[in-house]
Amino acid sequence: MRQAGICLFVLTVLMACAPAGPTPSPTYTPYPTYTSMPPATETPTATPIPATSTSVLPTPITPILSPTPAPFPPIVVLEPAFTGFQAPVYLTHAGEESRLFVVEKAGRIRVIENGQISSTAFLDITHRVESRGSEQGLLSVAFPPDFATSGVFYVHYTDRGGDTVVARYRLRKDDPDQANPDSEETILRIEQPASNHNGGQLQFGPDGYLYIGMGDGGEAGDPWGNAQNPQVLLGKMLRVEVPDSSSYRIPNDNPFVGRHDVRSEIWALGLRNPWRFSFDRVRGDLYIADVGQDRYEEVNLQLAGSPGGENYGWDLMEGSHCFEPPTACDATELVLPVAEYDHTWGCSITGGYVYRGARYPQMYGVYFFGDFCSGRIWGLWQQPSTDWEKALLLETDVNISSFGEDAAGEIYAIGYDDSTIYRIIAAP
Repeated sequence: MRQAGICLFVLTVLMACAPAGPTPSPTYTPYPTYTSMPPATETPTATPIPATSTSVLPTPITPILSPTPAPFPPIVVLEPAFTGFQAPVYLTHAGEESRLFVVEKAGRIRVIENGQISSTAFLDITHRVESRGSEQGLLSVAFPPDFATSGVFYVHYTDRGGDTVVARYRLRKDDPDQANPDSEETILRIEQPASNHNGGQLQFGPDGYLYIGMGDGGEAGDPWGNAQNPQVLLGKMLRVEVPDSSSYRIPNDNPFVGRHDVRSEIWALGLRNPWRFSFDRVRGDLYIADVGQDRYEEVNLQLAGSPGGENYGWDLMEGSHCFEPPTACDATELVLPVAEYDHTWGCSITGGYVYRGARYPQMYGVYFFGDFCSGRIWGLWQQPSTDWEKALLLETDVNISSFGEDAAGEIYAIGYDDSTIYRIIAAP
């Protein structure tokens, strides 16, 4: 965990540094496409900011399946879309183009429907959630492919005892547009030895299984040796099946099924704090942005069709560099990142998405990611030669807590301190 005393909310890096309270301010009024940020503020009421286009959510357009971005790197800007959320940390969809779901750290999920922000929370479990620690709280939500018929979804949060809970919730029978806060079924509970490095991401993969990102348990340098310990779930990517009638089952093709020395839930290991990961909706590749310690931030890649079992190196490696010991290590059995940056560029990577929308063909196929501390946004692309190219796309003053993707493949950046959700768009 970071030793720096920067009192920012860094869900993925900083230690024991609580965020400052909200600064009251008037409600935002629309302002131009991002050039420089206004002072960080938080408003009491979420307010949509009009888009430059005629609708807030993208209208269906026939995708342009360009084999390469044209040109690379694309020129992008941030366009403010919605503001006024309280400590927003995640945005996703449930397979429908009319709604977006925004997760607030304290324990609420808000809904944006047809461009309007609901005044009533879709789910409010603040009474269950411990959110005082800078890396604690309600951290993500995932909707299974059959959500439209099952009414079931999953959340990842820190409970009042400081432990990680992955839980199932259901819609209300009397109101299918609201979740029932009393319907919780605990799928998985993982004891946390410290308040940081909680991971936080849930995603359903192309295979229909639920993937769970878990940090190494906190503090600095993985003092408990969790990331390389195959008998604990901390410092791992987990993969489970979540049938509606039980907690979870282990997929038969998980890489360590049948071994008594490795937990069978484990899909990959050697992770420090995979705060955000995502699947390329076209190729199925898994991108894992793992937050570094003192020197390097990294993007790991697992290609579609992998049988799992990759070891991404922590705490033997930090990025592609030896960490313990710092001068000599054996990386023979480890999978090194496809991209990294050192701390002259930031201090906490925020993973994003491969753009697969239809509005901006020049962005197609680019993986967008950023840094919470510096506000920088990069693009990552694999050239036909199989070499990876990384380019700095945008300098901002936004503390990017997460990226999000809607049903049409358009992507968003979430500003934690300014309570604002931005569209990432190609410059005119």
